[in-house]
Amino acid sequence: MPAAALKPKPLPTQSTAKRPVLLDLPYEPVEKRPLPAGRPREWYVSHNRRLKAMRLAIALLDSGVYLPNQARNERIRRAAQTIGVHPPSDTTCHMVRAFMRYSR
Repeated sequence: MPAAALKPKPLPTQSTAKRPVLLDLPYEPVEKRPLPAGRPREWYVSHNRRLKAMRLAIALLDSGVYLPNQARNERIRRAAQTIGVHPPSDTTCHMVRAFMRYSR
């Protein structure tokens, strides 16, 4: 018997599943490290905004939202509630759509 026949079939992904795959909640947060000191406050604000937008973009992609025009502010805020982060501002929602646009 070939070795490939013994391997179990992988679970379906969003692209191969017959129905949308439900969003998995993050298993365990990454260990936080302190940010570098001595930068202007604006750098820290934009850095944290980018991290939040990236998390939200990944959550939306996992839930089946692939196009930026499908990600309205309300949908992004529902995803934020699902993954347990504070509701994003309009600026962060815009950044989420930009991440989705440039990931293609």
